[in-house]
Amino acid sequence: MKRRIAEVYKALSRAYGPQDWWPAEDAFEMMVGAILIQHTAWPNAEKALDNLRREGLLEPQRLLRISGPRLAALIRPAGMPRVKTKRLGNFLRWYQKQGGFEDLQRRATPDLRSELLAVNGIGRETADDVLVYAFRRPVFVVDAYARRIFRRFGLISGAEGYEEIRRRIEGAMPDDPHRLGEFHALLVAHGKATCRSRPLCDGCCLRRRCARNLEG
Repeated sequence: MKRRIAEVYKALSRAYGPQDWWPAEDAFEMMVGAILIQHTAWPNAEKALDNLRREGLLEPQRLLRISGPRLAALIRPAGMPRVKTKRLGNFLRWYQKQGGFEDLQRRATPDLRSELLAVNGIGRETADDVLVYAFRRPVFVVDAYARRIFRRFGLISGAEGYEEIRRRIEGAMPDDPHRLGEFHALLVAHGKATCRSRPLCDGCCLRRRCARNLEG
């Protein structure tokens, strides 16, 4: 497993170069973006972030003070504005109650992950995005791109749950937040460019060893 994961990482890194995720000016903006990107594409979340930035609202206290309807209007480009307004509110109240970034940063990764998952509207993928990119913790984000590529490459059967895949990848890679975050970003890049629902196999940097390719 370690050898094959290293092989995938090396091939993707050569093909796509450094990804340097997450595209945000600071950790708080990254966390807000992780909620806004739920069930949408990054350009849509980025438009919503631009609206908040333009209004000077990318600070916890300012974002908490504005009305729900106003916030919903500003984040509408990200889709599901009323739902995401509630989720942002839940997260912001928890964030403030816990003392903000510095206090949360002192907590052990398993404890911080459990607390994030207890916030209504924060699922495992969002929590792990926040952990690896904002708090720089050594966790792996399992998204649809990772599942698709790992299945086609023969690393998983496709029936595994989120936690099983996460533990399997974390156990096969160095305990390095940057590398784990970079791997997730590279998988997203490859999933968008080549390993799509209908894959463009001819140009795939993993084609030689892809289980899907070997099957036919």
